[in-house]
Amino acid sequence: MQTTYFLFAGALVLLHFIATSSATIIVANNHNNSASDLNALLAFKATIFDPQRIIPTNWSTSSSVCNWIGITCNARHHRVAAINLSYMGIVGTIPPELGNLSFLVWLNVRNNSFHGHLPTELSRLHRLKYINLASNDFEGEFPSWLGCLSALWYINFEYNRFSGSLSGRLSNFTKLETIRLIYNFFTGNLSEEFSALPKLTVLDIQFNQLVGPLPQALFNLSSLQIIGFTNNSLSGYLPAHICDYLPQLKGLYLSLNNFEGEIPSGIGECSGLQVLSLSYNKFRGYIPREIWNLTTLTRLVLGGNDLTGEIPKVIDNLYNLEKLGMENTNVTGILPQEVGNLSKLEVVQLTSNRLRGPITLKLFNISTLQFISLSENSFSGELPSTSGVFLPNLEELYLGENTFTGAILTSISNASRLRVLDIGGNHFTGAIPHSLGNLRLLEVLSVTNNDFFGDLRSNGLSFITSLANCKNLKSLRITGNPLNGFLPKSTGNLSSSLESFHAGRCGIKSEIPSSIGNLSNLVELYFENNSLTGLIPATMKWFLKLQRIDLSDNQILGAIPSEFCNLLNLGELGLGQNKLSGMVPSCLGNVTTLRYVYLNSNNLSSMIPTSFWSLRDILELDMSGNCLTGSLPAEIGNFKALVYLNLSNNQYLGGIPSTIGALQDLQGLSLEHNKLQGSIPDSMKNMLQLRHLDLSFNHLEGVIPNSLQVLLDLQYFNVSYNRLRGPIPHGGPFANFTNLSFLSNEALCGAPWLQPCASIFEHESRTKRIVMVVLLTSGSVILALVISIFLIRLKLRKKILAPTQNLLPMATFERVSFHELRQITNGFSESNLLGSGSFGSVYKGIRENGMVWAIKVFDLQPEGFGARIHAQWKP
Repeated sequence: MQTTYFLFAGALVLLHFIATSSATIIVANNHNNSASDLNALLAFKATIFDPQRIIPTNWSTSSSVCNWIGITCNARHHRVAAINLSYMGIVGTIPPELGNLSFLVWLNVRNNSFHGHLPTELSRLHRLKYINLASNDFEGEFPSWLGCLSALWYINFEYNRFSGSLSGRLSNFTKLETIRLIYNFFTGNLSEEFSALPKLTVLDIQFNQLVGPLPQALFNLSSLQIIGFTNNSLSGYLPAHICDYLPQLKGLYLSLNNFEGEIPSGIGECSGLQVLSLSYNKFRGYIPREIWNLTTLTRLVLGGNDLTGEIPKVIDNLYNLEKLGMENTNVTGILPQEVGNLSKLEVVQLTSNRLRGPITLKLFNISTLQFISLSENSFSGELPSTSGVFLPNLEELYLGENTFTGAILTSISNASRLRVLDIGGNHFTGAIPHSLGNLRLLEVLSVTNNDFFGDLRSNGLSFITSLANCKNLKSLRITGNPLNGFLPKSTGNLSSSLESFHAGRCGIKSEIPSSIGNLSNLVELYFENNSLTGLIPATMKWFLKLQRIDLSDNQILGAIPSEFCNLLNLGELGLGQNKLSGMVPSCLGNVTTLRYVYLNSNNLSSMIPTSFWSLRDILELDMSGNCLTGSLPAEIGNFKALVYLNLSNNQYLGGIPSTIGALQDLQGLSLEHNKLQGSIPDSMKNMLQLRHLDLSFNHLEGVIPNSLQVLLDLQYFNVSYNRLRGPIPHGGPFANFTNLSFLSNEALCGAPWLQPCASIFEHESRTKRIVMVVLLTSGSVILALVISIFLIRLKLRKKILAPTQNLLPMATFERVSFHELRQITNGFSESNLLGSGSFGSVYKGIRENGMVWAIKVFDLQPEGFGARIHAQWKP
């Protein structure tokens, strides 16, 4: 008994020892494992920056990691099971140590600024089921080691910078249900590996760069609910029986690809389909009638395809439809009134079709509508009298480019949420209603190119005053209406948010009010082709955001305001066809953003300031039709980006600088009607983009360079009314030019309508010889006459002086031998010949004392007579 007791007691001690030892080992192991998690998270903490300073202060070793923000531990082992740091604005990378969190099931760092590559050590996370890295800056290829994580059922890498091919990287995910890779840079073809994803319900790889056809295996995954490949470069045909093995399909997103062929009628078998998005592909043919039986459809998006047919009356079968997108599809006919039965409709997009007839009244009774676009069709008639009354949710209404008539009724102002109203390009008449000012949320108002008018009794622009109530107005476009009024001072009371103001061709007959300077956020101002008078207001100096201004074709006076030099965002300056005078402000050269400058047809004078030639990025410059003077500077070659240059009809002098050849992107050059001189620069051969070249009505000389034959794009060429000579080039574009390009250049030759160049040169040579002979003969005759007159006078003098020869000494003449005469005339050489006549020749001789003699040698008489020589000398 005693022995039994001791044995029992010993057994109890042994059991206690074993239990105590096991507990100690378990506690030790748990401590080691917890330390492993701690070290992994501390390494993670070291690689990130938290702008909110939450993690640096909260992730402290003074507390358990299970109490850290964003960390969740499992209940059994107290190990890190989940990391959720989404939407915290964290910047950093994923460290390899994170792969040591062996119990991690959930990893979510969505919407931060993580970057870099994913470390391969994450392949050790065998328990991982959920990984969400969306909306970061991760890069690199889709990790091949993800296939080792067999427990994964959710992958979301959308909105990152992942790239490379997906082929061979989507297999082995036997439990995967969702994969979202939207907005990355994946490329290449898709392989047939989808057959290895039996539980896949969501496949969303929209907005990437995939190519090729969709793999057939994809259409055999019966679990699929969402197929998303919008905005790739996929191609090929959709299977005729696309829905045979997709009974659960709810969303098919294939827009913005290159699919072709007909839309398969088999889509009608996807009875649970809610979204069908096939827009902007190359589909053609009729819309399958089976589509109109998909009663579960909420979105039907077919725009941008080459479809035919009409919208059927059975469209009201789609009673759950919220969005109808069929823009730019070539559908015809009328819009059936059954559309008005779609009581859940929010968006109607039918732009750019061939629809006609009036708009059904019932469309304007769908209270859920938020967006209506019927632009660019052939709709006609007047708008329903209740327009806007039953559209409390309408935000955007586009009716432009149709043939609507009638007035804009005040009822439209009942659509109190309206932000965009575009009715341009119709035949609406009457006054623009002041009630538009009740649309307090209005951001865009466009009534361009209609027949709205004003008369002598009312100012057609008075409605502008009411628009001061639209505090969110950003764009006001009234161009192309005969409003025939004046801009009220209240123009300056328009929304300070106004960015775009278009009022061209409106018959405005007033000055621009100075209050317009209040519109300090204007980006573009177009008042072209009106009857504006007065000066440009100096208050425009407050348009510091202005990028484009066009006041052309008005009657504006005065100088170009130097205040424009403060508009350092200005890209387009249009002041042409006014009555502006004075100089071009030199400070405009400081507005380096200028790309388009039109100052043509004014009374501007003096020279273009030198600073102006420093605008190296200017694209178009037109200063034609002014009184500008001076010469074209060599700095003109600085305009490297210039596409169009017109300096015609001015008073430019001097030559065309050779640096003009540096304008290698120039397409149009007009320098006609100036006073340019010199030759056409050979450097123009470098202007290979040139299409229009006009140098007519100048004083250019020399030849047309043959090198211009390389300007193969040259379509218009005119050098008429200059002083050019020589052959006209016949190669390249010159083969297409007619005599109209070369008028009034009498020395040009070589073209079919001119005489050959050889005859001109021969004629010129013959003419020169004749002129030379005439000049020499005339000179000889004149010289002989002078000598004869001298001799006659000398003889007369001798007779008169004979009786008194004792009073004055007789004049004596020096006698010269024939040998000396021969010597000083170099043997009567032709080089000393001054001229020849019918009686002889005259030679020039110079004696040793410097005396110059003219020696007349008469023709020899018959043999036996000697030569009579008469010499006349002068100092």
